[in-house]
Amino acid sequence: MAERDDEEREFDLRWADGAEHKEPSARARMLAARWKENPPGPVPFRGDPDHVGSSRRSSWVSTVIVLGCVAAVIVLLGYVNFRVP
Repeated sequence: MAERDDEEREFDLRWADGAEHKEPSARARMLAARWKENPPGPVPFRGDPDHVGSSRRSSWVSTVIVLGCVAAVIVLLGYVNFRVP
């Protein structure tokens, strides 16, 4: 019986097309009125991040640092395994 009620309540395209248009929110009406007189300018999808420091490490410096840390861990693990009988 519960399955039958769910099937009757299922939404269909005719029901959705027949729905009345909903009134926009107060914020949407306010922005539409403001933008009618003064439309906003284009904004990039993602703005450039503001850099705190003026210098930025290049990619090869970061790569050297990561590889150096990996090499140090390998040497440390090899030393620990060598010392433990």
